[in-house]
Amino acid sequence: MASEWRTVKLSDLGEVNRGRSRHRPRYAEHLYGGPYPFIQTGDIKNADGHLTTYQQTYSEAGLAQGRLWPAGTMCITIAANIAETAILDFPACFPDSVVGFIADPSKCDVRFVEYMFRHMRGGIQHEASGSVQDNINLATLERLRFPLPPLSEQRRIADILAALDDKIELNRRMSQTLESMARALFNSWFVDFDPVRAKAEGRDLGLPPRLAALFPDSFENSELGEVPRGWHAARLSDLVTLNPSRALAQGSESPYLDMANMPTSGHTPLDITIRPFSSGSRFVNGDTLMARITPCLENGKTAFVDFLPDGAVGWGSTEFLVLRTKPPLPPEFAYCLARSEAFRDFAINGMTGSSGRQRVSADSLAEYPVAQPSDEIATLFGRQASLLLTKARYAHLEGSALSMQREALLPVLMANRHASHHPGGGHE
Repeated sequence: MASEWRTVKLSDLGEVNRGRSRHRPRYAEHLYGGPYPFIQTGDIKNADGHLTTYQQTYSEAGLAQGRLWPAGTMCITIAANIAETAILDFPACFPDSVVGFIADPSKCDVRFVEYMFRHMRGGIQHEASGSVQDNINLATLERLRFPLPPLSEQRRIADILAALDDKIELNRRMSQTLESMARALFNSWFVDFDPVRAKAEGRDLGLPPRLAALFPDSFENSELGEVPRGWHAARLSDLVTLNPSRALAQGSESPYLDMANMPTSGHTPLDITIRPFSSGSRFVNGDTLMARITPCLENGKTAFVDFLPDGAVGWGSTEFLVLRTKPPLPPEFAYCLARSEAFRDFAINGMTGSSGRQRVSADSLAEYPVAQPSDEIATLFGRQASLLLTKARYAHLEGSALSMQREALLPVLMANRHASHHPGGGHE
């Protein structure tokens, strides 16, 4: 029958090989920092099926001891993050903790194969959990068997799931853009003082007259250096309460955020669970959370709390610092400040402790210098930033709902309706 599925192994459908990397960055810095994207297991885990960005690169020396895999390669993690998969959108190198699959387009649609591996991930991870180091290898993948429909049906299934993926990615980018707009507005008004500089130089501010009138037209000296006339030199502790007290009964079932789900970009956490409170940081809507320990602080783990039910108190890692602005400063001011480059540099430079366990203290952050704007400008910024972050939150929520729809649809589409064995595939 034309519609019958057959059982295959991955090597039946194209090339399957491990990545190459003889050294790690801390041992061979000369291999890094060049023009060739270098993908690692964490990048694949966070890619949601498609690798569109990268954090590290190889030099010519790195490429010489590695391999440049073509765009369209499916990456499979076999150590650290087990059985995570993603398709390269660009040529890239990766280490031997990643397996590359280059599909034969006459035999399969690589998108379908990647979705099938997502479907089988739990089973593969279960097999890996029996090993000493929780890893798999090429032999594991060679033993793996899974059902494959005819090419036309592969494409049809992949098209359905890819349409959901495209919408999820659009929502992610929209959320990121909206959050970036709030931060850009903060930097323009409160870090670079763009409206004041434009007004002092007689340039058009590009703002409505009523808004432009709120900004002064000159600067004055202060202990912080030049600040807009009428603004005040302050310290963070003058404007923000650090680790405010929040009441939460011991053992009460409450929203919980762990460090792993703190975002490194964007303001919305990846996942929230419910756990009985034991000990940790406590927070409410309108608070800003930032990691205070290495390497989470350097990686930018920061969140704005707008995800709790009304009146709820959430809790999380003891390694969170909680920031709450004092009125009339809007809550979004603290979040955008915590995301600003100067503030992050100040926090990182203020870290103390033993190597690998360094932290920044609330007392150290309290001394951060801030130019305090007028109440009117602060209020106006709050309105604009609140609107942008709320829209970003809605985009994130819609993307999360679409992800749940995709996960529910995946096993249905991957079911082999024409075979007698279990539809999800398995191992010999």
